[in-house]
Amino acid sequence: MKTDDLVTMLANGEVTVPRGRRRASYRIRLAVLLGLPFSFAILFAAYGVRNDIVQAMFWPMFWVKVLFPLCIAAAGFVAAERLGRPGVKPRHAWIGVALPVLGVWGLAAIAWFTLPADQRMPSLMGHSWRICAASIGLMALPVFAAALVALKGMAPTRPALAGAAAGALAGGVGASIYALHCMELTAPFLAVWYVSGIAVPVLVGALLGPRLLRW
Repeated sequence: MKTDDLVTMLANGEVTVPRGRRRASYRIRLAVLLGLPFSFAILFAAYGVRNDIVQAMFWPMFWVKVLFPLCIAAAGFVAAERLGRPGVKPRHAWIGVALPVLGVWGLAAIAWFTLPADQRMPSLMGHSWRICAASIGLMALPVFAAALVALKGMAPTRPALAGAAAGALAGGVGASIYALHCMELTAPFLAVWYVSGIAVPVLVGALLGPRLLRW
């Protein structure tokens, strides 16, 4: 087979590379490990951990706020690891991204229709809606940048999807870290502003992927 033919087949996603899974997983894990200290540094330097963090750890909604983004991050990790290898499809990884979002939307719908009418908008807007999504994006930035660098050193044949996967990984991590500061605990707030904050790096990754991850 000629080199040009092989490159064309790889670019079209027609060839599956059976090896390299460990290497791809290692690169993505390393990206997370390198980015996490910077994300935590942003948390401690610019925001701080909520004063009642120990007490909050006994509240179920606190763990919903922390864990649903982590589930998205885990699914984004799997998608990025697979999309970093030529011809390997993400399979059901995107379902893993969608399910936590659907779950928190379901909780929000239940809360919305069971709350008195005068409490619905306060539960949606909270006290920090103006900064929530931007703060999550800021926390996600170090992991996002490291994940893109890791993918750049691999061979993604679907750069837009690979960039979106890096965004899901980073957005989930950023939201979980921001949850250590955020005082909001209502499901409608999480369903709108946390999901929006996670969606931003996903969309940015999808836009930057074709420009930064071509090889």
